[in-house]
Amino acid sequence: MPILLGLAWCVYHPGLHGVFLFDDFANMPALGSTGPVTHWDTFFRYITSGTADPTGRPLTLLTFLLDGHDWPTAAYPFKRTNVLLHLINGALLALLMARLATSFFVVANKREQTRVILSSITAATLWMIHPLFVSTVLYVVQREAMLPMTCVLIGLLLWLHGRNQMVQGRTVAGFAWIAIGLFGFTGLAVLSKANGILLPMYAVLIEYLLLRRSPQAEGLSAPAGPLDGKGVPRTETTACDCPPAYRRTLALFGWLPSIAVLGYLINTGIQGALHGVGRPWSIGQRLLTEPRVLFDYLDLLWMPRPFTPGLFNDQIVASSSLLSPVSTAIALFGLVALLTAAWLLRRRRPILAFGILFFFTAHLLESSTVALELYFEHRNYIPAMFMFWPLSLWLWDVGRHPGEWIRMKIALIVILIAGLATMTHARADLWGNGQQQALLWAKLNPASARAQANAANHEMAMGQPRAAEIRLAAILRDHPNDPQITLNILSAHCQLGGMTEDDLRLAERTFEHLRGGESVIFHWLGNAIALSATHSCPGLTSQAVASMLDATERNPRLRRVIGRMQDIYHLRGQLALSLHQPDEALMWYQKALALRPGPQMAFEQAAHLGSAGYPALGLRHLDSFESYSWTKPATIFGMPRLHAWVLHKQRYWDNELVYLRTTLQGDLKYSDAKNARTLP
Repeated sequence: MPILLGLAWCVYHPGLHGVFLFDDFANMPALGSTGPVTHWDTFFRYITSGTADPTGRPLTLLTFLLDGHDWPTAAYPFKRTNVLLHLINGALLALLMARLATSFFVVANKREQTRVILSSITAATLWMIHPLFVSTVLYVVQREAMLPMTCVLIGLLLWLHGRNQMVQGRTVAGFAWIAIGLFGFTGLAVLSKANGILLPMYAVLIEYLLLRRSPQAEGLSAPAGPLDGKGVPRTETTACDCPPAYRRTLALFGWLPSIAVLGYLINTGIQGALHGVGRPWSIGQRLLTEPRVLFDYLDLLWMPRPFTPGLFNDQIVASSSLLSPVSTAIALFGLVALLTAAWLLRRRRPILAFGILFFFTAHLLESSTVALELYFEHRNYIPAMFMFWPLSLWLWDVGRHPGEWIRMKIALIVILIAGLATMTHARADLWGNGQQQALLWAKLNPASARAQANAANHEMAMGQPRAAEIRLAAILRDHPNDPQITLNILSAHCQLGGMTEDDLRLAERTFEHLRGGESVIFHWLGNAIALSATHSCPGLTSQAVASMLDATERNPRLRRVIGRMQDIYHLRGQLALSLHQPDEALMWYQKALALRPGPQMAFEQAAHLGSAGYPALGLRHLDSFESYSWTKPATIFGMPRLHAWVLHKQRYWDNELVYLRTTLQGDLKYSDAKNARTLP
């Protein structure tokens, strides 16, 4: 195993020199958003800052502190830790499969035990060096997908140990181990990412497919329990030997949470059907689309390739009916056929049935009724962990006398490992080169607006704005109102000499009709205000930016969202300030603040006024802010509420207010003194 772990490290090593990508920039800046994480106050502010899931995923945030304490920072240590965590998961997976195999098969001698161990290591290695998971391991933020697997594997190992303890009559000790495994580590998994809540369901699946099976399963010898240390099998793991205390314990820590999760998913589907899901597709369309997505995942797993569409999924078109597209009906039929086959094979081929059912069970949360985006490669990280186990058992003739083909099978194992390692190394090398990666992704995703915009960004960074313009013009025909395409066209034209009236009309049309990507739009408009003030982009004048803001405010979708209207008013204030119109800027800032009073925006606006040379107006804005009630913690359930409570207990905003007010007062005194010296 150490040799194979070393192989996996070498395979992934070229990708360690890559950079942060996409969602990394939405999550990693929390390391420095309230100051470097160097003492307990900043630690608690940071660890409660997560907004994904109700929990905020604090365990994942905690592990990021192994690699950095401030932002910006280097990506290398974060990627290195991800790879090490991946290797740990591979080792734990091999151990778990070895434990399950020795509980499933009669292992009568050391030779058979060796084949069991080798088959487990082989299956774990095939998973560990599969090229599909490069986009999980080398994408820093997807540590959120990797840590739940660590917790799942440890939880299942502890549950198996507790199960054996209870079977042997050690009821109290067994109960404790099972509680730690299925309850404690489910909690830790959920604190990493919500899909960790499926851990109890995995235990139930293992129990009823592998640990309680027919003695004639797979035509092998009668099932045996754990080894006694000398390779002699015991039979405590058969269904009839499970004591009532264990069955009650499994009902409490396995069945009850599983039923609760299924109830949640059913209720989520009903609510989504009744009230909508705020996506371009309905919940019914999502359920029709996901079979297609799942079969695409299976294709990537069983027909591996060095390069895949990667992080881009906007080219996935939701199914609108069984025949639109036709592949919907085919995929749905295939899904039913696979599940039916697994159910029918559960006695004769239980490990094969288990591999199939585990894959679909592990996809329940992210590929069913929860209104997440339709497709992401990293969602296969846990579901695929037993995918290659049945193949590996067959290759090593586990449970059978070694046949005459055993040497050829061993050669096939070497070929499989070498082939996967070669593909993964090539893909990791691509992840170490951001420019090549962007251009290849654009080639592999010709219909993805995101992929083309990303490639255009890199072309402009390389000083090739004309190539970026040609690329974007081609995709604009199919995505006339996509904000990323529009904004990158404007940026390319800035590099090529300036914006035209057609560019400005395109921007106004896009902003008025956009149905997503608002944060990108507002970030770009903020930069556009700075460019218009310095005349860095011909044609991008303050009047042009004002017209874009007018178009954005006409967007009926944005007008219904208080936070977006607040952003628009805030940008209007910034624009007025760039035009040296401080009173108008203050008016817009106060109008934005009135929509949703909060310290972060108020302090930012007051600081803008002060840094622009108007500290008196900054102080007036702080006075307006203090007239609102803002000291109460947020009422949102989950981590946002806890984060607000931490800030409140630390008097964080109070201290920031005092500091800012003191700074503005000092600036005002300096300005008054300077003016007094210039008077005749």
